[in-house]
This record gives sequence, C-alpha cells and structure tokens, in this order.
Amino acid sequence: MGVGQYGPRGFKGGESFGISSTSRVWTMSDDARGQGDRSAPSSDEAALSARLKSLGQRLDQIGADRAAEKGSAPRQANNSSGFARGFQLSSELVAGVLAGAGIGWLIDRWLGSVPWGMFVFALLGFTAGVLNVVRSAGVVSGGFPDSTAERRDDK
Repeated sequence: MGVGQYGPRGFKGGESFGISSTSRVWTMSDDARGQGDRSAPSSDEAALSARLKSLGQRLDQIGADRAAEKGSAPRQANNSSGFARGFQLSSELVAGVLAGAGIGWLIDRWLGSVPWGMFVFALLGFTAGVLNVVRSAGVVSGGFPDSTAERRDDK
C-alpha cells in the first residue's frame, strides 16, 4: 500500500466518471424540463406568502381581543413573590431539621446516649419540616381527613 493512497487496495483516487464540469444538474426547484428560473418566484410561493401574511394578521387580532377580554397586563418577568415563597418553604424545611437536631442533642446530653437522640430527632425534624412545606405549598390540607368531611362545619 502506497503512502499517498487512501481507502481500500485497488482504489485509484481521482478517476474521472465522464461527467464534465459544465454538465447541468437538475434541482427540485426546476420545472420538469429543466428550464426553471430561480430568480422569479412562482405563483404558488406568492399565494403561500399571502396566506401566511393573512394568518399572521388574524392571529395578532385574536391575541389583542383575548388580552382585552381578560383585562390583564403582561406579567412581570421578575416576580418577587415567587422568590419569597421559595425562601419561605426552604426555611421551613431547614428549621424543622435544625429544631429536631437541637432537641436530639439536648436529650443526648441529658441521657448520655450520644448519637441516637440526635439521629432520631433529626429524622423527626426532617419529617416535620417536609410536612410543613407540603402544607404551606397547599398540596395537603392541614385539617381533618376526608373521612370526616361530612362532620366538618367549614365544608
């Protein structure tokens, strides 16, 4: 195998296939006879362009009508209440874990059971923190179970 040869053995690069550089290659935009003029837009393109413009105008009109019906201004990109809500939920979770770990540490110091009180109460604090986050987020109501719904006064 020679140094300048790339590919399988017997392949001779640079072969001519009998196609001249001036031969015409048909494209899909040419007409069936190969006489297409690319510079002039076809009537189909003009019709599609007009339909697209009409559709855009109708969508703008519908969007303006819907905004007028709702009477709502565009929402601000920076919603500070969302950040406040996130900090509130995260602080509730952290506070639950820290309170549980603190109570467990105090019990360990009082009873002398070094790792177990802190471990158990940290887990209890974590579950209490998760429950507080779920309640604050509105996923679970903080009231009665559903089986007692008929006995509740605030239906």
